Amino acid sequence: MEPLHITSLPADIPAEKLPETMDKAHLSWQPISSINWSEYPFRPQAAFRIAYSPTGFYLHYRVEEPHLRARYGEDNGSVWTDSCVEFFLQPHPEGPYYNIECNCIGTLLMGTGPGRHDRTRIPNALLQKADRYASLGRTPFETRSADGAWEVALSLPYTLFQNTVLSPKSGDTMRGNFYKCGDELPEPHFLSWHPIHTAQPDFHRPEWFGELIFD
Repeated sequence: MEPLHITSLPADIPAEKLPETMDKAHLSWQPISSINWSEYPFRPQAAFRIAYSPTGFYLHYRVEEPHLRARYGEDNGSVWTDSCVEFFLQPHPEGPYYNIECNCIGTLLMGTGPGRHDRTRIPNALLQKADRYASLGRTPFETRSADGAWEVALSLPYTLFQNTVLSPKSGDTMRGNFYKCGDELPEPHFLSWHPIHTAQPDFHRPEWFGELIFD
């Protein structure tokens, strides 16, 4: 699979302005469409755009699916069971990786560690520095039918990535993956940008991350 090239944008763009800014910069959408496990064949329409700045990462997701859920409104809850999008990043080869998980109302979970069972959560107080925009608003709700697509945009300062000094520049490379899931939706699904070849659903597999190149 081809590497993903990440464009730079100016610092300190508010999350609510990211969709418009990325449109003007002609950032292309990347599909999250790999069905890696045949027992979960459902494929909602999901895509993302990513950019970086001198101060942090910018993410914009767009999803169209028949059912929605946003039970978790407090950070570091079980957002992967809701309508959820995710970004996993390994800044340095063989080093720890970060999981950033976000439900459809912008509630975040973030952790770091070498593997699935060795995670350290980023404190809620630090996660408050993440700027979020959610087209569905920020109020939790139980499972309901969808009415069109939903979007979330995130401005993630590098200070969220505890114990790692991040200052990417043109030509740098990292590894990562992007996901769409909904463990407790009526149609459970586990989609990825870069394919994963494991027997069971498992996003915590850095050996299947794709290459990210900073332009």
